[in-house]
Amino acid sequence: MAVADYYKVLGVEHDATEEDIKRAYRKMSRKYHPDLAGPEFEEKFKEVNTAYEVLSDPEKRRMFDMGVDPNDPRGSAGYGNGQSFSGFDMGDVFGQFFDAFGGGTGNGPIPRSQPGRDQLEELSVDLKTAVFGAQQHLKFSTFGTCQACKGTGSEHEEPPVTCPTCHGAGYTQKVVRTLLGQMMTSVPCETCQGHGNVFEHPCQECQGTGRIRTERDVVIPIPGGVQTDSRLRVPGQGEAGECNGQPGDLYVDITVKKDKQFTRDGNDLHCWIRIPMTWAVLGHTTTIDSFDGEQTLEIPAGTQPEQTIELKNLGLTKLNDKEQRGNLVVHINVQIPTKLNDKERQLVEEFAQQQNDANEQPVQQSSRPATPQKKGFFSKIKDALG
Repeated sequence: MAVADYYKVLGVEHDATEEDIKRAYRKMSRKYHPDLAGPEFEEKFKEVNTAYEVLSDPEKRRMFDMGVDPNDPRGSAGYGNGQSFSGFDMGDVFGQFFDAFGGGTGNGPIPRSQPGRDQLEELSVDLKTAVFGAQQHLKFSTFGTCQACKGTGSEHEEPPVTCPTCHGAGYTQKVVRTLLGQMMTSVPCETCQGHGNVFEHPCQECQGTGRIRTERDVVIPIPGGVQTDSRLRVPGQGEAGECNGQPGDLYVDITVKKDKQFTRDGNDLHCWIRIPMTWAVLGHTTTIDSFDGEQTLEIPAGTQPEQTIELKNLGLTKLNDKEQRGNLVVHINVQIPTKLNDKERQLVEEFAQQQNDANEQPVQQSSRPATPQKKGFFSKIKDALG
C-alpha cells in the first residue's frame, strides 16, 4: 500500500525549518478545513494535522527521518503500517489478558529485517511522450540502503548478539494494575526494542536500521497512450527495507500536460487551422505539423466552415496495442475577408450576381438543418461555453 510522506503532506522539503513547517501547516489547515473546504476534506485535514504533530516535535521528527513512524504503536519502521485501530492495538489487550491468566509467551522477537514501504510519487509528461511513450527520469526522496554498513545495521557488519535483558525473547514481564487487580503482562524489551538481540557496535550513519534517507533517480518507462491519472508500478524502487529487508515498490501517478497545438480526445488528436475563403471554395493543398513530422493536407473544393478532415494513424498509440493508433482530426475554420480593394469587391459582386441568377431564392429557410449531424465532444464544449 502506497503511503504519503509527512513532508510531502505539508508541502515542505526535508530540510525545512521549524518556521517553514508552521507556515506550511497554517496554509494547509486553512485550505482543507472541513468548515471551509467541505466535509469531503475531513480525512485530508486529519492527515495534515498528523503530519504537523510529527514534524513540529523535534524528537518525533528525528525518529521519522530515521524511518520510524512515531505514531506506529509497535514502533516499527516505515510511515505507519496500518496495524492499529485508532492508535489502540487489540492484540495487546488480548495478549495482556491471556498472559495474566496463563503466563503467555507473547509474540516472540521482532525480526530486524523488515520490508520497505511502497512509495507514491507524481510525474508530469508532455503530450508527445503520451503519444509514443518514452523513458522519463524521476528524482525523489526516499529511504535507501546504508552504504556505510551495507544495510546490515552494524558498524563492522557484525551479526547482533543476544539481548542481555530479555535473553532473546524480545519481551519482558511487567506487573500492571487493572480493575481486576494486579496482572502480569508482556511488553517489548526496552533494551532491544523487541528484537531479542542488539548490535555491539551499531552503525553511526543509520543508527542500526540499515537504511538512510537519500535522493534517488529512477528511469520510468512511460507507455504510449498513457492518460492523466494513470498509475504506473515500478517494482523494487520504493523504500529500502530495514537491515536488508525486501524493498517496496514505487507507484507513479501520471499527469499529461496540455499542448499548444493539439487537444486529446481518447486516442485521437484534434487541431484547428484557419484557411482563406478561396481555399475553401476552390480547394487547396497545404502542410500542417504533427508529432510524426510535417504532413500534407488536401483541402477539397467546397469545404465548409467547421468541417473536419481526418489523417489516419497520426494520433496516440493505443495503450495495450502498440500497432494501433488513433487519428489526427483537423478542424477547418474559414477566414472571411473584412476588407476588400475595389478589384476584389468587383469580383465578389460579380460572383454574387451569378449566384443570385442561378438561384431564384438565395435564402432558403427551414425549421431544421438540411443535413443534421450529431454533435461531437468539442461541439458540446463550444455550446456550453457560449
